[in-house]
Amino acid sequence: MIKIDIPKPSISITERQQIRRDNEPMITPINGFIDLHQIPRDLGGIFLFFNINDELLFVGKARKLRQRVKKHFEDNVSPIKNHRDEVYRIDVCIVEDPMEREIYETYIINELESKYNVDKVFYK
Repeated sequence: MIKIDIPKPSISITERQQIRRDNEPMITPINGFIDLHQIPRDLGGIFLFFNINDELLFVGKARKLRQRVKKHFEDNVSPIKNHRDEVYRIDVCIVEDPMEREIYETYIINELESKYNVDKVFYK
């Protein structure tokens, strides 16, 4: 049997409000998230969307993480388009190798029983 360890999140951000100080510019939230800038722009990896109860909603992979995560909140074809308001936390794991991303994504979807991933599901 193959042993796969789910990678630890490199970045974890939660939905929150900005508390402005002095001349700090206003950050426009995207679905309540103001810390998307912490997600690397040019690195690949996997991302996990969780709700406020720590239930896994969706797992995805990307060559460019920040752009892909933002796209899920803006796209009309995203699998979570009707569930965006449920997302409370985003975990991001940097995984540069495309084959490793594919393996981790499929494994996490099935091991943690992701709620809104319809492809790659073997546990139903």
